[in-house]
Amino acid sequence: MQQLSVVILAAGKGKRMGSDLPKVLHSVGGKPLLAHVLATAHHLEAAVRVVVYGHGGHQVKTTLAGESGVLWVEQAKQLGTGHAVAQALPVLDDAGITLVLYGDVPLTRLETLQPLVDQARQGQLALLTAKLADPSGYGRIVRNEQGQVQRIVEEKDATPAERGLCEVNTGILAVSTAKLRGWVAELGNENAQGEYYLTDVVALAGHDGIAITAFTADQPTEVQGVNDRRQLAELERFYQRRQAEALLDHGAILLDPARVDVRGEVVTGKDVVIDVNVVFEGVVRLGDRVKVGPFCVLKDAMIGDDVEIFSHSRIESAEVGAGSQIGPFARLRPGSQLAAGVHIGNFVETKKTIIGPGSKVNHLTYLGDAEIGAGVNVGAGTITCNYDGANKHKTVIDDGAFIGSNSSLVAPVRIGKGATVGAGSAVGRDVPDGGLCLTRAPRKDVSHWERPAKPKS
Repeated sequence: MQQLSVVILAAGKGKRMGSDLPKVLHSVGGKPLLAHVLATAHHLEAAVRVVVYGHGGHQVKTTLAGESGVLWVEQAKQLGTGHAVAQALPVLDDAGITLVLYGDVPLTRLETLQPLVDQARQGQLALLTAKLADPSGYGRIVRNEQGQVQRIVEEKDATPAERGLCEVNTGILAVSTAKLRGWVAELGNENAQGEYYLTDVVALAGHDGIAITAFTADQPTEVQGVNDRRQLAELERFYQRRQAEALLDHGAILLDPARVDVRGEVVTGKDVVIDVNVVFEGVVRLGDRVKVGPFCVLKDAMIGDDVEIFSHSRIESAEVGAGSQIGPFARLRPGSQLAAGVHIGNFVETKKTIIGPGSKVNHLTYLGDAEIGAGVNVGAGTITCNYDGANKHKTVIDDGAFIGSNSSLVAPVRIGKGATVGAGSAVGRDVPDGGLCLTRAPRKDVSHWERPAKPKS
């Protein structure tokens, strides 16, 4: 099988975006536009992925430095799409085929592109087109009386009759690399914009007797590019609709599919319920019968079966065991690991903390750098004082301990198994198993005490 090279044109500045950020680094679904295209090329099993960059090239390469196996080619002067492809040709193998994609067209599906690749391997030139109610700004597909593609005409060069055509060029094509190399060498810039159009290779292919096959995208939005903020917002909504439909197809219940945002990957078990205005980031796994309340944010989280997450909670790089309850208004920070049946209540924050089965932390508490055993009750207003201004220290609370409200546990410190810390205590030394720790000052009552009064003027 002929190897596939994917050339991604990403040199445009994007003036209409009104931003210092290169256009291809603006995000859809929490990921740069160009990253979406690179992922698609990877799933097509491309042997070579070439990015032709220009404006903001250093920033683009730095942002996507984690993408392995990408060849970066600079287009120092932007002289058109044909000129951009010419910059990539020296690194391509003539024995294979080339698919041309665009760094600002992020949502073209694998199943839309695969037929183009297959047709190119059969020796044809394959184009991707779209039919638009308003084709303004796009090059038009010109066919002969038999319906065969003859050429593509850019709008600025089109006649009034050609401008009336509704089938447009997406710019995406696949063809033999050797043929492409020859046609690109023949391109001229005698047109309204003085540029070398890649679209002109279609007429050259027809002249050489190469069969041209046009595939029409089922959904025009999936081949839509980004030129301004409005188009970016439209693609974001289109992308989120796709993600919501995928969750529904896997059996999740979305109380309003239009008000869930997926900015990564979500894997759901059976009978998961997701309320409105929930945001998923990174990789999130939800077990069976999980309920996520409104206005929650979950990022890189693993949630066990039968967990209920109440409204306005944030869970990041954390694990929650089966049957636990979280929130409302709770925050689990990175490194938090909750066993089964744990209760984390309102305005509780945990960081790098392990909490054992059945333990409860119900109100207004901070637990950082801590290890909590099973069956522990942590009262309202408790904090682990884990930072001394230079170093972090660990707090250990053993099984069955009871921490009274408004207690400060000054790390490093251990609270023994079954021990009790009285409310309002500041604990700086270990408490033995079964012990009681009270650090409140003895009560003192003053009879007939008068509150200070302001002097009369």
